[in-house]
Amino acid sequence: MLILSPVSDLVSTVKIKFWRFDLKLTHQWAISSNAATGGTHVYPVVFLQLAGDDGRSGLGEAAPCSRYSETADTVLAFLKRVESKRLSFDDIPASMNYLDSIAPGNYAAKTAVNLALWDGFTRKLGQPIYGHLKLGFTEGRHVTSFSIGIDRPEIIRKKVADAEAYPILKLKVGSPTDPQNLAALRAVAPTKTVRVDANEAWTTKEEALRNLESLAADGHIEFIEQPMPASSKPEDFIWLKQRSPLPLFGDESYHHANDAALCADCFHGVNVKLVKSGGISGAYDALQAARTAGLKTMIGCMIESSVLISAAAHLAELTDHLDIDGNLLITNDPYVGATAEKGMLSFAKAAEKAGLRVSPKS
Repeated sequence: MLILSPVSDLVSTVKIKFWRFDLKLTHQWAISSNAATGGTHVYPVVFLQLAGDDGRSGLGEAAPCSRYSETADTVLAFLKRVESKRLSFDDIPASMNYLDSIAPGNYAAKTAVNLALWDGFTRKLGQPIYGHLKLGFTEGRHVTSFSIGIDRPEIIRKKVADAEAYPILKLKVGSPTDPQNLAALRAVAPTKTVRVDANEAWTTKEEALRNLESLAADGHIEFIEQPMPASSKPEDFIWLKQRSPLPLFGDESYHHANDAALCADCFHGVNVKLVKSGGISGAYDALQAARTAGLKTMIGCMIESSVLISAAAHLAELTDHLDIDGNLLITNDPYVGATAEKGMLSFAKAAEKAGLRVSPKS
């Protein structure tokens, strides 16, 4: 478990402010769960700011997902119940225990608070979060994939052409036009490395295996995420893992460190998302547990601003793969932090040197 050293013996309290913000997508965004309704052009998030009585401040973001029965409204409702006097930059574990006492779940809301606490805590130390965690951040090493949502084949071709600079693509599947969409992608990028995300689309192990075998024939598919619902029987995942021609990564099946043992039986790797795990604290523990269990690791994201994306980048050294491109898919990011030119993650241009290394866009 991640343990923090207090900044001082004096524990400061904080005031809390939060607000909804609609992220606007460059293209219509659809995955298997919402493709039938046409997807969405807008993704609501909630930003949060904590201000300490000692002058410190911290920034956070919640990117709720309906898959986990969370929306901007549920985030706002949870945050309205938070007593700011129970939060402290100097005791993040106790602050998170307090949040858990309010209500179970609500991990997107808890993530926003966790990020802000980490931001304020490490700003006081004059360190970036990855520095305090003794992970570092290696410039020129970490490459994120660029996601292509479910769409009409002609739009897929345009999206792939627009993403020419990115060396790795991630294709969402789970619609009747999957073969045509992959063909459209290959018409523009014949040999580019592609990761495939089914988002629980295939309901049986036999259906999943048929699709995996078809995808493997492409020759340039790196792995596939969550081929079956997380509610599937573990023995079905084990059966599929034994026969799959492609590595399988658990996403909806992996939330917290205590999921690692079961996922090690069912998958080759796992996708850790801060909003599933409860922020930097939970994601750090989930990544370390997965690595200990022999699983490959990846950090993923929802549609997010540079606040959450930069927070995830602080944990990049614990991963084998990255899919933190949510801020690349929107047109109105209000913050700047980690960049991803040609897919390469970097903090080199970040004006802030401590905390999340995020600042408002001027």
